Amino acid sequence: MKTEFFSQSGFVTLVSTLIVGAVGLAITVSVIMLGLASSRTSFAGQQSTQARLLADACAEEGLQQIRDLTAYTGTGSLTIGSGTCTYTVASQGGENRTVSASGVVGTVTRRVVVTLTAINPSLTVSSWQEVGTF
Repeated sequence: MKTEFFSQSGFVTLVSTLIVGAVGLAITVSVIMLGLASSRTSFAGQQSTQARLLADACAEEGLQQIRDLTAYTGTGSLTIGSGTCTYTVASQGGENRTVSASGVVGTVTRRVVVTLTAINPSLTVSSWQEVGTF
């Protein structure tokens, strides 16, 4: 009778230990997966911010080209850090210009369009907005 009691007690202890271990393992794996997902989201957010700053930098470079030569139209690019950006200055007639710029970091691309309504005596920006596509 005593042997049967100890074997049942040992079996219950073994099953309980396995269940507690499985639950602990599931919790550990979940925490690790959440940490990885959070890291990926944070990294993508950083890349997005950097891409927007690059797009703004290229837009500023396009504006500087217009300041240097008021009749300027054309394209250019910059490489800053781990990203690149490109810009295009297009004439809309008269003193109206559009500067389209995009910044790329990793797989993230951000785009801005700057609209000018006057060049002389100084640049007059009527809008500066982020767009999905050009």
